Amino acid sequence: MPPDLTPSIEVVFFVDRSLGGRIVVDALRNAGAYVIAHDDRFAADTPDVEWLSEAGQRNWLVLTKDSAIRRNPHEKAMIRNARVRVFALTRKDLRGQEMAEIFVAALPGMLTRTAKVAAPFVFSISKAGVFQRLD
Repeated sequence: MPPDLTPSIEVVFFVDRSLGGRIVVDALRNAGAYVIAHDDRFAADTPDVEWLSEAGQRNWLVLTKDSAIRRNPHEKAMIRNARVRVFALTRKDLRGQEMAEIFVAALPGMLTRTAKVAAPFVFSISKAGVFQRLD
């Protein structure tokens, strides 16, 4: 059964293009999440700092598998300055369906952390669904 997202209707998940096409987006929407896909809002070559800035301004939760986003000095500064909230997968070798299943299963944990942890933050999510704070 998908997690109940009704109390968190104002939560918007922004799916970075590093997660591929529509599989993750569609799975999250089918689970009841409100989702904005990168390519529905930005050009493919939009610099990360640009969409990170908007994500922070709009209070979106960023989903990615781009672990470099927390190490690149410019992107790291934007996460901090724009108060972005990021959830990143820890493995690069996951296929679309696997990523979708991990994020859907992690919805309750992401919502709990979002409610309890002040922005900015970066959490990783392992294939087993374990969260670890990285920032």
